[in-house]
Amino acid sequence: MPSDPPRPTGAELEILTVLWSRGPSTVRDVHEVVSERKAAQYTTVLKQLQVMAEKGIVRRDETQRSHVYAPAKPKEWTRKQLAGDLLQRAFDGSPGGMVLGALSAKKASKRDLAEMRRMIDEYEKGMR
Repeated sequence: MPSDPPRPTGAELEILTVLWSRGPSTVRDVHEVVSERKAAQYTTVLKQLQVMAEKGIVRRDETQRSHVYAPAKPKEWTRKQLAGDLLQRAFDGSPGGMVLGALSAKKASKRDLAEMRRMIDEYEKGMR
């Protein structure tokens, strides 16, 4: 299994979101949550989890009758990987361009902007 799994697809990210919120889960548990959002076959979710395990995106615990799946990497690690990829591919490596793109795509509230300023301040403090 590779130490750095590949960037998850949209469908894989949807499953990871379920696993991050619920914790280690069976296929049935994941299918239940996914099918609340959109039509999804149990066998499709099972196959996606099997492929994700092969790619190293999730870990599979086979010690119980129903296999239990868990993310191989924490949510923040995956977010950082996705953001870095998007930053390079869509914004030529420009963090400012990425932020402006995000702000122009969806209007940020005053609360959102204050939170961004706080994060930037904390980031700068960590750089010293």
